[in-house]
Amino acid sequence: MISADALGFIAATLTTAAFIPQAWLTWKTRRADGVSLGMYVVFTTGVALWLAYGMLINAWPVVVANAVTLLLALFILAMKLRFG
Repeated sequence: MISADALGFIAATLTTAAFIPQAWLTWKTRRADGVSLGMYVVFTTGVALWLAYGMLINAWPVVVANAVTLLLALFILAMKLRFG
């Protein structure tokens, strides 16, 4: 039987890894035309709040996943602001 933490880490890995192709494509092409600024501002804020929540309840799958996702989302947001 899989533990709740193991399931959380697997889910976190998959949902966090989903941002890597967008971050890589944006960096590689230096273009962010198809990235919605509004969506990424709201999303990044939400991820930061999930990270804070995970820290408050000591849920390490939530903390690790949202820390990495926050870094990727901030990177994509910065590329959107820089490359439009």
